[in-house]
Amino acid sequence: MDFDVELIEKLRQASKVVVVTGSGISAESGIPTFRGEDGLWKKYRAEELATPQAFFANPELVWEWYDWRRQLIGKAGPNPGHQIIASMEDYYDDFLLITQNVDGLHGKAGSHNMVEIHGNIWKVKCTEENTEKFLDENPIGQLPPKCECGALLRPAVVWFGESLPVDGLVRADKAIKECDILITVGTSGYVYPVASFPMIAQASRALVIEINLEKTPISQIADYTLLGKSGDVLPALWHKVIQK
Repeated sequence: MDFDVELIEKLRQASKVVVVTGSGISAESGIPTFRGEDGLWKKYRAEELATPQAFFANPELVWEWYDWRRQLIGKAGPNPGHQIIASMEDYYDDFLLITQNVDGLHGKAGSHNMVEIHGNIWKVKCTEENTEKFLDENPIGQLPPKCECGALLRPAVVWFGESLPVDGLVRADKAIKECDILITVGTSGYVYPVASFPMIAQASRALVIEINLEKTPISQIADYTLLGKSGDVLPALWHKVIQK
């Protein structure tokens, strides 16, 4: 796989790098999107179940769906794309991963400096105390699960109609405005505010690199668009960067 020499040199020289990932990198690990025609579950769509209203109307039904999702995701593991992104964290002085995925695969691959902008399906949140914790039990024994205080636990993910976490957005915004390079991996470029991140980076004179199976709205502004599976492109690219 051939890459522009200037691109490789810029990746070597960068000190502040941000990587933004979307569902494409998870799909390469065999995780379905859970939306659209392929996301039907018991005749329900994700948009009907992933809402606060659905949860409080029928928490057992919503938890049945999330428990089923957790069991599917639990069978998957990080792919080479996840692993290279974890390696980047060790290479750069200032690195941040912003992921839209809730599957926890980046954490399994070894990423730590990370904003899970849509939450994590392996975490739960108390509906009374608003505290979060990991719930690795898979499948979950009691549905719906309850907190020690007796209140219902909900998945610690951002549902339709809910705002993204302010602390995560602030951290992401600061990193994007200060980075030398922003790399998007497997993201559609349609879901806001994440879709605006490449434009914010470019306005701050950062280099924008897109890695995806096909062109997206990000391609119109990206300095480099590398087409292919992230599990193929990232290892090949990174090998060029670190080789002496």
